[in-house]
Amino acid sequence: MSISRDDVQHVARLARLKLSDTEIDKLSGELDQIVHYIETLSKVDTENVIPRSQFIGAENVFRDDIPTDSLPKSEALRNAPKSDRDYFLAPKVIG
Repeated sequence: MSISRDDVQHVARLARLKLSDTEIDKLSGELDQIVHYIETLSKVDTENVIPRSQFIGAENVFRDDIPTDSLPKSEALRNAPKSDRDYFLAPKVIG
């Protein structure tokens, strides 16, 4: 199968793309090479190849989620520039 100028113009029209003649010529050649490459790949014998979604062994690298005690409020507020007993104080940003 080869990709013609008409094929490129048809797809461009469907995608609502305005292409110049130079772009159409370039794309028809590039798309023709892609289709040829896919046709070559389709000829490869994959009869005894196990289908895989991943080629390297993957494992979860995250630690287990273990609940622990929270930081006490007094400890969290110790380095705050401004606080009001149990809360951080910040400048008003919404008028």
